Amino acid sequence: MKQGKGSSSPHPALVTFGLQVQGISSDMSTFGCSAEDVTTLQGFLGNTANAAGLSSFLCKKLDDVSSQLDATTLAVDNTYLLFSAYLVFAMQLGFAMLCAGSVRAKNTMNIMLTNVLDAACGGLSYYIFGFAFAFGIGSKTNGFIGHYNWALRGYPNESFDYSYFLFQWAFAIAAAGITSGSIAERTQFVAYLIYSSVLTGFVYPIVSHWLWSTDGWLSASKSVGPGSLLFGSGAIDFAGSGVVHMVGGIAGFWGAFIEGPRIGRFDKTGNPMVFRGHSATLVVLGTFLLWFGWYGFNPGSFVNILVPYSGNRGAWTGVGRTAVTTTLSGCTAAVTTLFAKRLLHNHWSVLDVCNGLLGGFAAITAGCAVVAPWASIICGFVSAWVLIGLNKLAARVHYDDPLEAAQLHAGCGAWGLIFVGLFAQQNYILQIYDGAGDRPHGLFMGGGGKLLAAQIIEILAIFGWVTVTMGPLFFLLKLFNLLRISPEDEMAGLDLTRHGGTAYIHHDGSDHPMHMHSMNGQKRPNEGPGGNYDGTNV
Repeated sequence: MKQGKGSSSPHPALVTFGLQVQGISSDMSTFGCSAEDVTTLQGFLGNTANAAGLSSFLCKKLDDVSSQLDATTLAVDNTYLLFSAYLVFAMQLGFAMLCAGSVRAKNTMNIMLTNVLDAACGGLSYYIFGFAFAFGIGSKTNGFIGHYNWALRGYPNESFDYSYFLFQWAFAIAAAGITSGSIAERTQFVAYLIYSSVLTGFVYPIVSHWLWSTDGWLSASKSVGPGSLLFGSGAIDFAGSGVVHMVGGIAGFWGAFIEGPRIGRFDKTGNPMVFRGHSATLVVLGTFLLWFGWYGFNPGSFVNILVPYSGNRGAWTGVGRTAVTTTLSGCTAAVTTLFAKRLLHNHWSVLDVCNGLLGGFAAITAGCAVVAPWASIICGFVSAWVLIGLNKLAARVHYDDPLEAAQLHAGCGAWGLIFVGLFAQQNYILQIYDGAGDRPHGLFMGGGGKLLAAQIIEILAIFGWVTVTMGPLFFLLKLFNLLRISPEDEMAGLDLTRHGGTAYIHHDGSDHPMHMHSMNGQKRPNEGPGGNYDGTNV
């Protein structure tokens, strides 16, 4: 991501090839000829009658090659970005499976429908105004909020193509999916529709503008508008530990906090009661789908892959390294959680391991492209203990989050931002964000404390913004009796009371002899008036 997410400058991947043959040179942005190159060629050819025509012919051919190479570069980059967008969107299936397995069977249809509508409602709201709030830069800049490209007007342009919108939409609905897990099993359906549209259409886009737009006040790739990089570095949140995970997690925290715990989650003495999800199989399936999708989430955030660095290295090297750091952090967190839970509770828990793994992924997301693989192991190890500690605290203060979404995404996401301020390496930062050689980097890497200070400001800004927007929204929903379902409906289950049935039908009466009188819509032999069919299955 040479220009950073949301670059408003020309496509960085156009900087590709150079030409240098016997004194005929061009800059690194073209394979064609400049006016000086034409003059040089004519000098080589001498005073022959065809010198001018031959030099023009050669340069025209080189210009054609340059144009084709530029078009190929753009096609490869857009294909890469589209494929990454598809992977990120596939994470919605992972969220759906994880959520379904983590709730009780009586609420399965409800949580599945909310995941579908997170994508559907989020798609409309992000198209109409969300993308404009996030990346719309017109004739005037605004470090707080975008204000151009409403409903993709003026799109595509020299900075963006449709693939970029699709990629960013997939990120936006991921934040809404996080929130739905926190308030599962007790929330009215209309509340889901309202908060999902507000979160993906307004709250999330503002934060993504701060961090990923080239005029955002927190952006590490800030290049336009008044002011300069915050502390000379900006806040580095490469793929969204803060932008996506903290936003979704904090929104979920306020929703669950204002709603209160599920009935029976804590007994009369305040001791927590275990409400286990109904399917460990779905939880594991969802975890693997999310793991797979994370390879679009983090490496895909480079946006462009055909960007050379030096020698035989380029953005493709960074993409590979990012996939490695993502993998190592998640794996370390999973193994750490496995043995920690064994020591604390004397059992091996696949459900806890799955959440620990996801916590490691959420933490590394901010720094996946700017840290070394060895450092990602530290990230995953600490994230596992952050999640365990926050879960202990949640139980003590009677906070109820069925999927541990706030603890996992907000808590581990915040740790991930701090981790960047400690371990980000200067050479990786310069490859992605450019800048002078003295650009601040990780404190433990000898880069001083400026980057760490910027990361802390990002954490505080996101917490404050989501609190002052989503907190009042959930409070108003509660005030107007639009937030929580009735105790009777909660006890019976949302599937039966709000969705007209249940997700699993074990006995529907069709195996009773009186109901087995037909086969593929046809009467059985000897059935009907005067027949001798006795109801026996044949």
